[in-house]
Amino acid sequence: MLVLSRKKGETIKIGDDIEITIVALANDQVKIGIQAPKNVEILRQELFEETQAENKAAAASVENLLTNIKNLSNLKK
Repeated sequence: MLVLSRKKGETIKIGDDIEITIVALANDQVKIGIQAPKNVEILRQELFEETQAENKAAAASVENLLTNIKNLSNLKK
C-alpha cells in the first residue's frame, strides 16, 4: 500500500483519468473528491462488501431453487 500525505486542496493522480482531491479536513474525517470516467465504479468499502454479500446470497437462493426444481422433476419420473 502506498501512503501519501496531502493537504486540503492537494490532488493525487491515478493513471491519466483519475484524480483524488482532498476537499476538507475536520476532526478525524477527511472529505475527498474523486474525478473519474463514468465507466469507473466508485464505492465505499462497506457498500462494496454489502453488495458482494447480497450477490452471494442471491446466487445461493437461485442454486437452491434450481436444485428443488430438479428434485421435483426427478420425483415425477
